[in-house]
Amino acid sequence: MKKAPITKAGFEKIKKDLEHLKNVAVPENVRDIETARAHGDISENAEYTAAKERQSFIHGKIIELENNLATSEIIDLKNLSTEKVVFGVSVTIEDAKTGKDTTYQLVGPHESDIGMNKISVTSPIGKALVGKSVGDTARVNAPGGIREYDVIDILISDQEGESV
Repeated sequence: MKKAPITKAGFEKIKKDLEHLKNVAVPENVRDIETARAHGDISENAEYTAAKERQSFIHGKIIELENNLATSEIIDLKNLSTEKVVFGVSVTIEDAKTGKDTTYQLVGPHESDIGMNKISVTSPIGKALVGKSVGDTARVNAPGGIREYDVIDILISDQEGESV
């Protein structure tokens, strides 16, 4: 099985999220179930039902995070070059149609977060950008048709994902 690339910061974040679930969320949920059970008949107890549903969600999330850690390979971001777009760099692109600039860090699928401008190298935009240099145009097959993005800048990101 091929392992998914991940930054050290992304790997550490998943580990921290997993520890929080195991050490905080699970014990809180156990207390919630016990409290709801103490209210009597559990067959018509909405608090009990909600707590059991939350328990199922938490356990599913734990399994997902453990799997993400097991199937990830930390990629060292030291010695990155700004000559081409590769895993770990931040890249500023301009939408050829709108002229809007956006900077994304290319990360692995387990740590992508569009709200933090972290996109997966396996996403359509990520795939189109990999290997491009400043001045190149990436063509992305989007739901609304072909989108073109001009590569404006390639930046080295530190281990936390901040551009330096």
